[in-house]
Amino acid sequence: MQTYIAHYRSPAAADVRGTGLFEFESDSRAGTKGNLRDARLKMLEMYGKDAVSWNIDRVERKKATASASDGQLELDFRPPKPERKRAKRKEWW
Repeated sequence: MQTYIAHYRSPAAADVRGTGLFEFESDSRAGTKGNLRDARLKMLEMYGKDAVSWNIDRVERKKATASASDGQLELDFRPPKPERKRAKRKEWW
């Protein structure tokens, strides 16, 4: 399962105002109906009946906080790329 961050906002005329973000997990790809459905269900679980009128503005994938480097340097043993030759032009002056 991938972890996502959803940003939500309440309508201007809502009784209970709410703006913020929360984390949720989903098997669906980002931006699909299944992903938005999972976000909506998680929001309703967390905030209850107050969140019925709230809208989800956007959903983004949560980025990893730490890199997976073990301190080992990576060496590149490939030969260097050949330099591109410039096209020869005739000077007409």
